[in-house]
Amino acid sequence: MYEHKNFPNLFIIDHPLIQHKLTQMRQKTCNQKDFKAALKEISLLMGYEITRNLELTTKTIETPIRPMEAPALRDPTPVIVPILRAGLGMSEGLEQIMPGSKIGHIGLYRDEKTHLPHEYLVKLPDPMGLSFILVDPMLATGHSAKHAIDVMVKRGVDVKKISFLALVGAPEGVAEFQKSYSDIPIYLAALDEKLNENAYIVPGLGDAGDRLFGTL
Repeated sequence: MYEHKNFPNLFIIDHPLIQHKLTQMRQKTCNQKDFKAALKEISLLMGYEITRNLELTTKTIETPIRPMEAPALRDPTPVIVPILRAGLGMSEGLEQIMPGSKIGHIGLYRDEKTHLPHEYLVKLPDPMGLSFILVDPMLATGHSAKHAIDVMVKRGVDVKKISFLALVGAPEGVAEFQKSYSDIPIYLAALDEKLNENAYIVPGLGDAGDRLFGTL
């Protein structure tokens, strides 16, 4: 994992398995079943990287041999917050490595003309003492991610305890996100070239929600 030279606080997770699986997802011949499986697997692998700095403490346990002071997480595991719909495919992978994590949901859909998000659902746990991972496969225009952060902050989430995880991003989306939230770390598997005239990432992987759920 490395910090991007053009965008401070943007981290590219370049693990070989992640890159290989992302290539599989990008191909237009990748079917719904394989797309969903790869998304879950990549999210799990990315989850290992972004949780690397969780703080540890110790607790007394008994092994079959003797008692010991063993490492354990100091705080509860982060709350996972998928942006609906496509973020659900990523939350499954994160839940696999952090079973028992609280799950929030933010439902947004994009206006096809303005490309701006419209909110239709918000369900978040009490944020007291918790950190949050916001997930969405694509960081395209940046408007949806920024709106989701606005929602979380209005509901009491500490902006310093939020991180954003996506597969693929566009420079325009990163720039738009960082206008408002430059201190929130962004984690991507790839930063692609640009947005096209329809605000899709190029080369991207198409509409992640449609490919995940088999819709048009």
